[in-house]
Amino acid sequence: MTATDVRDWDPGDGRLPTPSTTRSPAWSADVTPRATAALPPLAPDRDPAAPDWSEVVEHFREGLVVCDADGVVRHVSPVAERLLPEVEPGELLSAAGVPGLSDGDAGGFTHHGRRLTARQVPLSGARCCWYVEDVTDSVSRADALLAERARSAFLAVVGDKLGNPLHPDRAAAAVVRLAVPTLAEVAVLVLAPRGGRARWWRASRSDDEAPTVDSGVLAGGDLPTAIADGLTGVEPHAVDWLVEQAVDAGWLPGLAGTESAARVVPLPGRDAPVGVLLVARRSTRWYDEADVELARAFAARAGAALTTALLYRDQAEVADTLQASLLPVEPAEAAGVQWGTAYRPAQAGLRIGGDFYGSHRLADGGSVFFLGDVSGKGVEAAVFTGQLRQCLQALHRLESHPGRLLRLLNDALLETTQAHGQGRFATMVLGVARPQRDGGLTLTMAGGGHMPPLVLRNSGEVESVPLSGMLIGVVPDPRVGEVTVRLAPGETCLLYSDGVTEARGGRRGDEQFGTERLVAAVTGCQRMPAPALAERVEQVTCDWLAHGDHDDIAVLALRATGPGGRGSRHLHSVPAQAGADRQRETDA
Repeated sequence: MTATDVRDWDPGDGRLPTPSTTRSPAWSADVTPRATAALPPLAPDRDPAAPDWSEVVEHFREGLVVCDADGVVRHVSPVAERLLPEVEPGELLSAAGVPGLSDGDAGGFTHHGRRLTARQVPLSGARCCWYVEDVTDSVSRADALLAERARSAFLAVVGDKLGNPLHPDRAAAAVVRLAVPTLAEVAVLVLAPRGGRARWWRASRSDDEAPTVDSGVLAGGDLPTAIADGLTGVEPHAVDWLVEQAVDAGWLPGLAGTESAARVVPLPGRDAPVGVLLVARRSTRWYDEADVELARAFAARAGAALTTALLYRDQAEVADTLQASLLPVEPAEAAGVQWGTAYRPAQAGLRIGGDFYGSHRLADGGSVFFLGDVSGKGVEAAVFTGQLRQCLQALHRLESHPGRLLRLLNDALLETTQAHGQGRFATMVLGVARPQRDGGLTLTMAGGGHMPPLVLRNSGEVESVPLSGMLIGVVPDPRVGEVTVRLAPGETCLLYSDGVTEARGGRRGDEQFGTERLVAAVTGCQRMPAPALAERVEQVTCDWLAHGDHDDIAVLALRATGPGGRGSRHLHSVPAQAGADRQRETDA
């Protein structure tokens, strides 16, 4: 090879030099021995400073296959020999049967388990050179990177989707729906048994349709062995009988046992697995270690979401139970008395507050009734009302006289508040109602710093009962006011909390409703049944508030029903607060 040949070849364009037959017999020979198929050595008259191109080619990362105009292989570099052992010098390249070379199309192909790329470069004289490179490692790294990105994206979506449901049923349905089709064609989630029964959810998918989700319940003893083992934290590995158990349970629609692959992964909980996840798909997609690790990562996120949802459910059940125990109890039925109540807490979301009312029957036929308001709002006030009601329930069996009963209650509350350092107090009206022979009622009431009751007379007049007294739960031996009121048949006594009179609203939004407006609102309502009267007081108060903030509102009305002990079945229209010329009576 002369200096002229070197100048004819630009190494930067990736082409081999173009030697002539007279200069390089090895390139023009019909058959070149494979062991000597390198470029010819330098001629004796060649410039010693010129590069030895055979050494350069041997160190190429790409393998080189040079073919003549007829497609006969004339040169194979050492790298090409290793990658393409079928290619022989002196033979047609197409006869070697190498995909990607025999058909003349350049590109990527798999050969002997390796990923190769080939590109063809034309040479002079209609010859060509194939550059073949082994890209197995780089493709594997790229595939691994893409797979990791896909797994990360999938787990990110899972974390986002499972971050919202706080209801166990919705969370479980979301888990199996997300598992299909990335992890399985059929996914079954079984929660740890509760009360001897285990709930399960299943998502399955056919073709490209969206997964369908169904659910069911199994007795704890009927769970497949693999599921029961998974609930103890064990991950079963005998996948052959695992599929059979899932098929027997009816959990693998459209999948036969001999054609399926399945795995069971426990879902971590606080102390024990919160459930197990069964994933199954056709055996053409076997679960390798990467798939199992992805299923475990998915199960960890699903377990955290379900644990949170179950914890929220348990807390909600406890809160509901406690709230139900702290809600005002409807007065007990009593002869000659018709009760009416209305209650609206300041914090509607809690359903409980610091106002309370109720009644207890006495052995002599009378009834102890009460309405009060404790200091504060919300849960703490509701807890205090619960303590107060429990005290009343116990003390009324020992003492039925209103004044003395209220003082006993004061002593009990003082002991309770001092023991807990609460410093709370209450206002209260406590009375005893005793029916009379004519159908009327005698009300003996004691006051503990509460607003005076109102009495609706049959004449339409509204009277304020002069009842005073000191707060309950503040000082020992408080001053307690007492008064006795006589209700004729059809007359009503109305008790209410300061949430009614101190409700702020009106045009400017800061004006109190006040006692005068309350009296005007109930004037003319003397023929109303007690429940309708209590509801009216609540309604006019809320209208005055116009959806503004307010204190707890409680109303208790007791009406003398007259002979027979039953109230009227008629409801009466309510006149305007400013008064009306007449009242119209309609049947309910």
